[in-house]
Amino acid sequence: MKNSILKYAFLTITAGITMTACSEDFIETEFFQSIEQRPLVSIEEMESTVRGQYNAMRAATYYGCDFQMISEIRSDNMFTNQASGYYNTVANFSMLSNDTYATGPYTQMYRTVALANLVINNTSPTPLTWKSSIDPTVISNKEKYLKGQSYAARALAFFDALRLYGQEYAGGTTGVVIPTKYNPEALQARASVVETRAQIEADFDMAITLMAPSLDNFADKTVLNTISVKTLMSRYYLYKGDFARVRTLVNDIVASNKYLVIGRGDYASSFRSSNAAQNSMFELAIGGLGDLGTTSISYKLLTNAAATTLLPATSGYGNMKVLTGLRTTYNANDIRLSGISTALVLNGKYFNTFDNIKLVRYEEALLNGAEAELQAGGTPSKAVTYYNNILSNRITGYVPVTTVTLNDVYLEKRKEFVGEGFGMFDLLRRGLPITQRSTAGVAGTVRPVGTNLLAFPIPRAEINVPGTPVVQNPGYSN
Repeated sequence: MKNSILKYAFLTITAGITMTACSEDFIETEFFQSIEQRPLVSIEEMESTVRGQYNAMRAATYYGCDFQMISEIRSDNMFTNQASGYYNTVANFSMLSNDTYATGPYTQMYRTVALANLVINNTSPTPLTWKSSIDPTVISNKEKYLKGQSYAARALAFFDALRLYGQEYAGGTTGVVIPTKYNPEALQARASVVETRAQIEADFDMAITLMAPSLDNFADKTVLNTISVKTLMSRYYLYKGDFARVRTLVNDIVASNKYLVIGRGDYASSFRSSNAAQNSMFELAIGGLGDLGTTSISYKLLTNAAATTLLPATSGYGNMKVLTGLRTTYNANDIRLSGISTALVLNGKYFNTFDNIKLVRYEEALLNGAEAELQAGGTPSKAVTYYNNILSNRITGYVPVTTVTLNDVYLEKRKEFVGEGFGMFDLLRRGLPITQRSTAGVAGTVRPVGTNLLAFPIPRAEINVPGTPVVQNPGYSN
């Protein structure tokens, strides 16, 4: 993989430093120009590079919008009316190798990886400096914690790439390229699905090994901590089907007592708050400087009729709609129903173009745990507890249940996380087909697991690099 995408990673570093560490004196130095030629020599430089990873994730083509919308379009949660030309090729299964929805996420995933590799492999010729301490042990622990965040970010990017571009659900065994060092000149082939998974797991395990819980800062939700990393791990192992590992992770998460299910009265405002909501475990900082404007999720969802005084923009494209079949499953007293209009507009989550993206919420950990506890070897009563915890905070007058089924949990996850990018991947991991829908949401062609086009095309810019061993997914021309 001589990745023409990776060589631009340093643009992300510059953006990350400028937007998240503008108070740091060192950014006035020659850091921008010299970073590619020398190691990171201070905690400040390393921390800014970690922030750059998060900035790469928040791009509109990745977690800032498109990655979530792609998964919802090809799901039983939402559909696109293809207004303003958005997501036509995704919805119609007519993507080409130069498709923007293939190139965009791929670019940002591997920028995240490139930045993570800079931190993970950094070896300074001199002891690292830090304005906050001169104690070598304190500095070393901070360095390890930052490297741990980078391992977790790389694991998530590899996992996302595997789900979107790997052949696991498309009839093949080829995974994705898994570079573990920053080298934009290297030629590297795609690993197998098994090899890709092994790297993801090794990265997550290393993250937890390096990140000392004593350094967790639960007040700052825009950086990963040990508990949010464990929740991402539970997401990964749920997709892998390792339910025993999910149970262990969720037990740790719940026992930490660091997060709570957001209350019914605070549910709506929790998506607008930054660093405040008690259920938010990790969110990507947007704010005024990172305002995604017309490329944001809110613009894809909201219309003139759905706009509120909370939304600075007076219009949106109204491109994405909730399926009627999902809307009708909500209890009339469910606070979440008020966030889906009768016109099928999801107007209860993404209010503003500058709101932080809630990437990991406590409710996900509970639903992951509930699903795992209902599998062989689990404790069904725990699943009931997790399930009731969420619904008692969503439905007025809720009567706790005494039993719960897997189908109950699957439906609850759809209702809780509609619009947040789980739809397609949850269907595929359970072996269920993807249904193509019309611009009115009417079901059409059904594509079972094993169909070539369920994997996205590898971007043409990657395939066309001279001498590259990277191969295209079946079903796409170069």
